[in-house]
Amino acid sequence: LEKEDLTGNVSYDADNHQKMVMYRQDKVLGIADTIPAPEVYGADDGLLVIGWGSTYGAIRSAVEKPAEPGQPVAHLHLRHIWPFPKGLAKIFARYDQILVPELNMGQLAKMLQSEYPEFRFQTYDKVKGKPFTAFELREKITAMLEVVR
Repeated sequence: LEKEDLTGNVSYDADNHQKMVMYRQDKVLGIADTIPAPEVYGADDGLLVIGWGSTYGAIRSAVEKPAEPGQPVAHLHLRHIWPFPKGLAKIFARYDQILVPELNMGQLAKMLQSEYPEFRFQTYDKVKGKPFTAFELREKITAMLEVVR
């Protein structure tokens, strides 16, 4: 059941249905043109920590006050996750490592990996019903940066 492309009348035609599904998909993807590029807080290289939703506070605290002064770490917080804002690939390319802490089983990291397969997204999942603490994230950030050294 679908509306007919030109008239808006009810249509059961399979080809029309395909056309209208593609039309709606293009319309949704076009929203990316109106989404402002996300701001990156912190270093211009090193480790990028990507978050969305309620992870903001813990990530920002961990990046603002790293475990070791001078650690090359930055925070990018997504406000729109579908479609992703344009320009993310250019941001990701500046960093050696990308960490995605999530309070689930890594759904955002999976979406990022499917859209940007040229980058590796390191997941850090927590499903204990409690938010991340800045301390937990600082420990993870420090451990990841030590591997690079």
